[in-house]
Amino acid sequence: MATPLKIGFLGAGKMAGALAKGVLNAKLVKASQLTAADPDEVARGHFAQETGAKTVAANVEAAKAANVLILATKPDQVAAALAEISGAFTGKHLLISIAAGVTLAKLEAALPAGARVIRVMPNTPALVGAGTSGFAAGKNASGADAQLAQKLLSAVGVALQVKESLLNAVTGLSGSGPAYVYQFIEALSDGGVAAGLPRDIATKLAAQTVLGGAKMVLETGIHPGQLKDQVTSPGGTTIEGIHELEKGKLRATVMNAVRAATEKSLKLEQIK
Repeated sequence: MATPLKIGFLGAGKMAGALAKGVLNAKLVKASQLTAADPDEVARGHFAQETGAKTVAANVEAAKAANVLILATKPDQVAAALAEISGAFTGKHLLISIAAGVTLAKLEAALPAGARVIRVMPNTPALVGAGTSGFAAGKNASGADAQLAQKLLSAVGVALQVKESLLNAVTGLSGSGPAYVYQFIEALSDGGVAAGLPRDIATKLAAQTVLGGAKMVLETGIHPGQLKDQVTSPGGTTIEGIHELEKGKLRATVMNAVRAATEKSLKLEQIK
């Protein structure tokens, strides 16, 4: 941006705090360039303690202090937040929304004509700097706006631009996906306990195994199926385990979970 980056958070909850700490750690901004608004005094205090940033009670004050606004309220609070800042929203502002299920059209309609808007679907591992975000640009957002959004979101993980029509699929896969992974880790741990391992050791082994497998996929660029083949020796232990997973229809079940969550996301979006 031609002018210094100043970020205002509308909502000072956990996701807002995680993103704020991410951009600070990445040295994209200084604490003096951040302002967070939240009516909850406890949330404001926690945000200030974690980031060193200024906090205010009114959203409009954050809008006046910033040129990039991160909409981080709950979905049912979006309309009120945007109504509050609408009069202060100018051509210098970019709105980046992480409010679940609120479409670009609804965001743009609540702001002055020509408003530049980016819609994001993040996930909770952003809280530990390992998030996955899909984002879509509004009709008035520029390529530079999209690049800035990607840069900010990348401070807490990986950010990929997609068409807005695909954000429900992003929700079904990476938005809901951590829960599937937690359940898989729990199942791995249960298997370890059933085989005689103490629970604490089984859970650590399970979690680290999932982390290691994910890093192998991301860092080698090798197809997951090929990596799986590298572990499955002829007549060995792994292929016996794989056979049981296939009998249990693991892959089909996971595919169905993503599709079901995607369809539910679409229905919820239409309700809002």
